[in-house]
Amino acid sequence: MRDKKIGVIAKEPLILAHARTEDGIAYQLRRDPIGVLDVPGLENTLLSIHIGAPSKISCLRDGRNFTGTAAQGDIDIIPAGTSARWQVHDENDETLLISLPQRFLGTMTEELGIDVSKLSIHNCFQVRDHELENLSWAMKRELESGRTSGKFYLEGLAIAAASRIVTQYSSYASRHPKVHLLDQRAMKRVMTFVEDHLAEDLSLARLASVAGVSVSHFKTVFRRAASLSIHQYVIQRRVERAKRLLLSSHLSIADVALATGFAHQSHMARHMRRASGISPLALKRLLTTESSLTK
Repeated sequence: MRDKKIGVIAKEPLILAHARTEDGIAYQLRRDPIGVLDVPGLENTLLSIHIGAPSKISCLRDGRNFTGTAAQGDIDIIPAGTSARWQVHDENDETLLISLPQRFLGTMTEELGIDVSKLSIHNCFQVRDHELENLSWAMKRELESGRTSGKFYLEGLAIAAASRIVTQYSSYASRHPKVHLLDQRAMKRVMTFVEDHLAEDLSLARLASVAGVSVSHFKTVFRRAASLSIHQYVIQRRVERAKRLLLSSHLSIADVALATGFAHQSHMARHMRRASGISPLALKRLLTTESSLTK
């Protein structure tokens, strides 16, 4: 079905894994197809982390329009009662959703000495938060493993995430401002630029210019914001892009190295082995073996 104003209505999402705790916290790993998805205002606050390849996303939420490329680790925080219209423009929209009941957030507010009824969660689109991102990867691994760490592990991760949301992305945070050396918009610009230009020379000067700060300042503030250097971050993203290309395309290893910004094939192989313990050739052989088994 097609609407000229909003495009193709999305099909049902593919649910990759899900879980629910006794406290009503819900977790879902999902992949959404191309199209439009209308989400009504829910009773719970939603935390959404993009875990797939870069994806073009548009969203109308709380009277505000957002459009951008969702990179791995980008985070949306959707307050309770906030309806949204999402439009997915490609097949890469893979997310981890965590639904946090208001009474659960109330546990956090009691410790801070504030009334949960007076707490307002901010509506956030594609922010970067290293702490929430690390928690999300732990949740993803636990969901994919079938909750092997026991029933309290996921809940503990949700408690940590809820605490972070209340203290950093709410009316409480507004009354207790923190000093941010690199604001969210600048951080997002840099990370989107990296995703869009991985095959090119990503010099410090070029990335600092995107962030709008000096080179020396950029090196310091990026490390503080991301908990790793900009060089390590670029290598990490190049390795992840290379792995996807090796597994999903017919490009040669040398062509993949060039397409992801490595100087040569050996340069890519060294960093891939260091990051994931597997060489590009071994990854290619794995793909060939799996393909032959399915024929």
